[in-house]
Amino acid sequence: MTQTSAHTALAHIRFDASEQVDHPLAEHLQAVAALAAEFAEHCGADWARLAGLWHDLGKYQPRFQRYIRTVNGVEAHIETALDGGGSGRIDHSSAGALHALDRFGTRGRILAYLIAGHHCGLDNWHDGLGPRLDRPAKRTLLDATKSALTDTSLLDAEQPRSPVPGGREAGGFALWLRLLFSCLVDADFLDTEAFMQPQRPAARDGFPALTALLPAFDAYMQHKQRTAAAGPVNTVRAEVLAWCRAAASQPPGVFTLNVPTGGGKTLASMAFALEHARHHGRHRRVIHVIPYTSIIEQTADVFRAIFPEAVVEHHASVEVSAEQEDARSRLACENWDAPVIVTTTVQLFESLFAVRTSRCRKLHNLIDSIIVLDEAQLLPVALLQPILDVLRLLTRHYGVTLLIATATQPALASQSWFGGELRGLDAVHDIVADPAALQQRLDRVRYRWPADFNQRCDWPTLAATLAGHDAVLTVVNRRADAAALYHLLPSEGRVHLSALMCGAHRARVIDDIRARLQAQRGARAPAPLRVVSTQLVEAGVDFDFPRVYRALAGLDSIAQAAGRCNREGQMPHGEVVVFVPPQPAPRGLLRNAEQITISQIGEQAPSTLLPEAFRQFFARLYRERPLDARDIATMLEPDNQLGVRLRDAAEAFRLIDNEDSGYRTIYVRYRPDGDESIDIWLAQLRRDGPQRWLMRSLQRYAVSLPPWHFRQLLERGDLEELRPDIYALRDGLYDAELGVPLEERPNDPQSLVM
Repeated sequence: MTQTSAHTALAHIRFDASEQVDHPLAEHLQAVAALAAEFAEHCGADWARLAGLWHDLGKYQPRFQRYIRTVNGVEAHIETALDGGGSGRIDHSSAGALHALDRFGTRGRILAYLIAGHHCGLDNWHDGLGPRLDRPAKRTLLDATKSALTDTSLLDAEQPRSPVPGGREAGGFALWLRLLFSCLVDADFLDTEAFMQPQRPAARDGFPALTALLPAFDAYMQHKQRTAAAGPVNTVRAEVLAWCRAAASQPPGVFTLNVPTGGGKTLASMAFALEHARHHGRHRRVIHVIPYTSIIEQTADVFRAIFPEAVVEHHASVEVSAEQEDARSRLACENWDAPVIVTTTVQLFESLFAVRTSRCRKLHNLIDSIIVLDEAQLLPVALLQPILDVLRLLTRHYGVTLLIATATQPALASQSWFGGELRGLDAVHDIVADPAALQQRLDRVRYRWPADFNQRCDWPTLAATLAGHDAVLTVVNRRADAAALYHLLPSEGRVHLSALMCGAHRARVIDDIRARLQAQRGARAPAPLRVVSTQLVEAGVDFDFPRVYRALAGLDSIAQAAGRCNREGQMPHGEVVVFVPPQPAPRGLLRNAEQITISQIGEQAPSTLLPEAFRQFFARLYRERPLDARDIATMLEPDNQLGVRLRDAAEAFRLIDNEDSGYRTIYVRYRPDGDESIDIWLAQLRRDGPQRWLMRSLQRYAVSLPPWHFRQLLERGDLEELRPDIYALRDGLYDAELGVPLEERPNDPQSLVM
């Protein structure tokens, strides 16, 4: 394509060498319409097609055409706000949104949300998009657009008729809007990318189909089972794997995999997903969701070892904030178009309630997917109701199969009580027919409870006790507690683990711990190994200690810590000692969970914990806590004019609730064995800004901090700003054992579980 006539309306311009190449606007609109309709095949293709056709209608106005010929490139295409004008950019989205209202009245608001937000994000209606489109200046934009059209048939269209899936259910209309928005945004990004960077689309191709992964998985599992040591644990793992394969032929819906820690859930859940996709022939990807960023690398590495070219790892550490977003980063945003996605609970659910284009872009790829929700007991109680609402909608109306995998199954079925209710997940298929019997077969530990829950221990006394063991893991509730106890232990053999260490550091320490545990087996005089960790080891870290100490917490957390004890069943029974730490948990959820544990354990002091204990624990916890603490369900309920508070809900839906804007990511100079790659990458980040490959490389050197800790480091001058709002810890400050330096803020709830 060469330079077009001066009278041809353009969507974009690029230069190949010295030659100008034009992207006709009519071609762009038709291409986006077709691609958006393809993405929305199962959620309203007629709505998506029309949104694509009208999304850049405002580019026909003479003012925009003059502008794009002066400021060429993708930056001319981006709008930073609905009113335009940011950095000289022209509002080209309001015209299509306003035309939809003129043509279809109230139903046109559906298209208006999508079109007006395709650059700046979705908005509320009544105190956002509605008043803005009512401004006279917006009518002027539409009039200028219509006057410039030589073919007015573009404006003619029948109103789309596709119904709203689950429109009468809680959150149904809002989820449908966000899925349609995702179809439009991804189609627009991809068509723009195909023109501006013609080499990029080819790089996106080449992922195998999901069902094509099964032979590689089968070969991997056959080798793993052939080389596994004989014993009851591996026998149970083989049975769980077989149960998952057998259950995969059941109809799509909601499944649970309630297997004790160490029962092989990660690989068994992948077996279920691949067999389920093969049997039903409609699922396109597996999305494996993990609660902690601190362990996502481990799970992604497991899957990459089996499917080297099929895995995308995505979480907040590789994202660029809205303030930093430019054309390059927008084009590099993930759209999850791969067969295996490994992501975090935060990334998945905050995206499902998001309004930003970069966050919403991937949502349509959830349709016809298999979502494996690992460690579901860690779903935030204050947001449990909107989370269950969106999961129920996805499984009922969008072809999603959900597998909930955990050793401590929460009570997620619908229930009601005096003054409250939980709209839960019903008609659930249990893959394990008798979880209690399975638990008894994998009963590898004995619990030892405090004689008096009112008697708190002190760290020096506990440290002296731990010093008497050659191999012991201690799990505490606070990062400050981990550091304090670590410093009190004998220096020989002590190890610290917390999310104040970057991913590369944690991975190296975890591998070292495993190697040292292996070396201890059979040694006449084993070298001591005393590990102090926060809760990050309780999900997915396969340690095998003979003895575990756990600070008092919710019953589920105690059981998860127990999963790191005698994991391979090499002893008749390991020992899990629960102690009452010097400080109580902060008031609120964590204190509530502690009190329920104390009440439930009482004087019985059971030596084992069965699945029914966790059901009772969670049922009581959910009755005693608000399940939609920010009233998100109300925000997402449309009024009779289709007004929805989309922006308000997105701002309210934060899985990690902080006192201000949220956790902040910083980068640290961790140099294992003198490797200076981090210095090269940080220098390139400073020089060239965020790039997809670079942010992926840096993610293993990232640490997320609560806002007070970030401010503390910033005010002390311990951070350097590499680019606007992108920070690194100054060289020499990262501790080779503890990570980012921490000074505790007294009784701070944000210092927990990190």
